[in-house]
Order: sequence, then structure tokens, then C-alpha cells
Amino acid sequence: MFRSTFALGLLLATAACAGPVPTAEAAEAGSATAVFAGGCFWCTESDFEKLPGVTEAVSGYTGGRVANPTYPQVSAGNTGHIEAVRVTYDPRRVSYAQLVDYHLRHVDPTDGGGQFCDRGDQYRAAIFTASEAERRIAAAAKAQLDASGRLKSKVATLIAPAKAFYPAEAYHQDYYKKNSTKYRFYRWNCGRDARIAAVWGGK
Repeated sequence: MFRSTFALGLLLATAACAGPVPTAEAAEAGSATAVFAGGCFWCTESDFEKLPGVTEAVSGYTGGRVANPTYPQVSAGNTGHIEAVRVTYDPRRVSYAQLVDYHLRHVDPTDGGGQFCDRGDQYRAAIFTASEAERRIAAAAKAQLDASGRLKSKVATLIAPAKAFYPAEAYHQDYYKKNSTKYRFYRWNCGRDARIAAVWGGK
């Protein structure tokens, strides 16, 4: 896929993956975490860090069967993991329901085969829920969106129980800040914003 080829061509230093982190826990007083997947985690991280109330987004891997996976393993589709981000947020400023809605509007929720130019289950859109309350909120948002008729196809975004989250290699974190020119080129070339505009329009 394009981004895998593009990323492997960059002169980047690889760092070892960190260990698993519980997906939904209170990171500190007044904060909580949630995990979302929306294709390229560079882009998903960038989008969430622009949302007021979000204090951090960490790129990583989740949902699979391999402990401490590496980027080459995940991008090749050999681990069952999906590229995702762990979002730390202040529930007093932004609710979990608002995070779910924001996520759905920053992906193509009708595409179950990947996102934009990145294809395969490792790049599909997903919401990983850490409690029954989160599952109900995500399921309700999905059902309401389907019932609204806003989209031309049914929502294909996966809703799945949270599993261990493995932060990605250091060079992936804040990639949109560290390598802004390459990041903007990738995002444009992948057609992410054009597709989101086509799916959602002014709705």
C-alpha cells in the first residue's frame, strides 16, 4: 500500500515498541482515555489533537493477537492489529459521545475495507469500547447515523471490545509535527480530506 512504501522510504530511526497499556483508564484526575482507529494513525492522531478537550493522542496498535507488534508486522497484515490512537481527554470538556461523533466525521464510515489509500483490515475504521456504557454510546451513534439517511451506504465502522494497546514506534508519534511537509503530502496524496468532503459534504 502507498503509505507503507512511502514510510519505508523515509530515513527514520526505529525505536522498540513500548509495552501494552490498558485501553480505558483514568490517566490522572480529570482525564480518561478512549481508543479509535481511522486508517493512517498519523492522520487520526493529528485530527484528535485538534479537538478541544483532548490533551493527547498516541499512535499505536490494538485488536490483534501479537504482543509488542512492530510497524512492518502490522502494516503487512500479519498480526490482526489495527492502526489506532489512544486519546486522552478531559470528560468535563468533551464527552465520550462527542468523541465518537467526531471520529465518525473524520473518516469514511461506509468503508469497511480500509481507509482512503490504505487498504486492508489493519487500516479499517474502528471504535474500541472499554465498557458497556461506551459500547452502547458507539452502537447508538452508528444506528442513528444509519437511520438518518445522511450517508449513501450503511456505516461499516467496527465496534469491538478494547484489547491491549501497544504504542507505536517513537518516529510515528506526532509525525504530523515532526515531518509536516511529508505528512501533508501523504495526506493529500492519499485523498483523505477529499474523500471525507465527498462522503459528508456540508452535513
